[in-house]
This record gives sequence, C-alpha cells and structure tokens, in this order.
Amino acid sequence: MVKKNIKWIKKRKRDLYYKLAKKLNYRSRASFKLMQLNEKFNIIKPGNVVLDLGCAPGGWMQVAREIVGEEGFVIGIDLQKVKPFKYNNVIAIKGDFTLEENLKKIKELIPNEDKKVDVVISDASPNISGYWDFDHARSIDLCKTALQIATEMLKERGNFLAKVFYGDMVNDYKKLVEKYFERVYLSKPRASRKESSEIYIIAKRYTGRVWEEEDKIKREKRENDSELLVKKIKNQRKSFKL
Repeated sequence: MVKKNIKWIKKRKRDLYYKLAKKLNYRSRASFKLMQLNEKFNIIKPGNVVLDLGCAPGGWMQVAREIVGEEGFVIGIDLQKVKPFKYNNVIAIKGDFTLEENLKKIKELIPNEDKKVDVVISDASPNISGYWDFDHARSIDLCKTALQIATEMLKERGNFLAKVFYGDMVNDYKKLVEKYFERVYLSKPRASRKESSEIYIIAKRYTGRVWEEEDKIKREKRENDSELLVKKIKNQRKSFKL
C-alpha cells in the first residue's frame, strides 16, 4: 500500500494540470475541467447565480467566480468544510446536499426574489469501493439526485453540468436528462485523466418541467396528527405550571 501511494504521488507531481493548479493557485486540478467544458459549451455566463453540489475543495467555485464576476453569485455545498473565499459573492456551506433542510438553507442564500439559480454544477462522486458495477450504480444515483435538485433550483432555460462514471447506465441517464432539458451532451475534457472513467453530462435550457421520477431528496420527517396532538398537550401543561 505504501509503495502504491508513493507511485501515485510521483505520478501526480508529473501531471501537467496538477502543476498548473499549484502555479496558478487553484484549489484543484479539476478547475481546468470546468474551464474547458465551459469554453466548449458556454454553461456559465457573467452575472449568473451558480450552485455547486459537492464543491470541496473549491476549485470549481473559483472558476465559476472568475466567470460570473462581481455581479454574479456562487454557492457551494459539501460534506467537507471548504476554506472560505475572499469574495463576498462566494459562499460554501458544510452539509449533505441530498437533505431537504440543506436545500432550504441554500435557497435562503440565493440573492434574488424568485430564489432560483441560473446554473447547477456537480463534480461530486460517491465513495469508491473498488467494485466497478457498484460504483457506477452509485454514481448514477448521485447524479439523479443532482438532476432532481436542478429541476427544483433552476430558472427556466437554466443549465446543468454533472460528472458521472461511464458504464452501461449512462445512456439511460442521458435520456432521463433529456426529459427536462432541450439540449444534452456527453463530453470528456482534456484535463480528465485518460485512465479515468469519468465523463460529464451537459444539459442546456431547462424546460421548467416538474420532476416526475422517484424522489431522491431526503425530506424532513413530517409529524402525524397524533404526534402533533401530544406535543400540543405537553406545551399546554407546561404553560399551566407557569
């Protein structure tokens, strides 16, 4: 295991995009993937409000901020804490983006009246188990959640970008995305390592269609009538004691 780690470290140090990220003060070599995809597909535009799902360590947020400028806004969320940015219009929160309570927090941060964003991006991936079929299936499931969030968060005609591990379910996932967007593409940027199975789905012009599939968001537990009644009685008894 030690020899394998040393070999990986040496290989990374020889990597062009790793060295460029260090030289240009980007938090991740993945920054160049977003640059290349945006150059090709024009996903993010100046002044946009962007939501980054699974944003740590913040490389995509840096690039998104460069594109949207001072007039735009970038919000990120990740299970890991992200080092704060020096910009007032870039905010990262720590949390699980599959939880409804965290989506509500995101909406509170969106700086416009309709509480919608122009672009949803996600470079998130599941924890790798080493079993390819399992990892591919989990990647597809995570991307379905990201897609559902996009349908709830995006303005009409907004754009969506997500990473997925290539496999036998990719085409079906692409067809699913096509239900909600006018144009959908698959692309592998130059900055992706050749041996990597990652591929990116780019979806443009959200139609405004409401999500019709299985609910992938973990909703808040709703109390039934009996639970509400018990809580009400307990509160009344407390007030009587006062």
